[in-house]
Amino acid sequence: MRVLLVYAHPVETSFNAALRDRIAASLSPRHEVDLLDLNAEGFNPVMSRAERLGYHASPDNIAPVAEYVARLRAAQGLVLCFPAWSFGPPAILKGWIDRVMLPGVSLHIRPDGRVQGGLTHLQKLGGVVTYGQTRWRARLMGDYPRKLVCRYLRHSAGMATPVLFHGHYAMNVSTPESRARFLAQVGRAMAGF
Repeated sequence: MRVLLVYAHPVETSFNAALRDRIAASLSPRHEVDLLDLNAEGFNPVMSRAERLGYHASPDNIAPVAEYVARLRAAQGLVLCFPAWSFGPPAILKGWIDRVMLPGVSLHIRPDGRVQGGLTHLQKLGGVVTYGQTRWRARLMGDYPRKLVCRYLRHSAGMATPVLFHGHYAMNVSTPESRARFLAQVGRAMAGF
């Protein structure tokens, strides 16, 4: 299976970088991994005026992000790895979703106005997220990162698509031991992806 691993963190020495590496290493014995490091690749998260005006004009809407759409379409699995900042994904990941998850790509708008998922080629989804706050506080704030992976992406891929989600909460007070346990947990989960 070809897995697109979308990674969003600007610091190469972060715990998220260690997670990215563990995910890739755990997936690679069984799968082909396409690592999309949004920061390292210099992805521009800002949707232009022209892109917004042409947002619904499929297939022409794909042109500004054709490379990223091609990588998404080539994948059978999708894993997102990112920190929760201000209770949501980093701006660069939100921008990737806004610019790449387009009508004609991740969704189809039917004549009756209903939205149908367009990522039906994806066989599995995954999310690995670090949170500065506790799980209770993340839930109180709506836990947008979990909803992004477990609801939004799942709707786009099909509700029967298996989803793995792992969150390390309270990173601000985490310990080397809690981080090591989480790395091991993520490694085991991704080895069975």
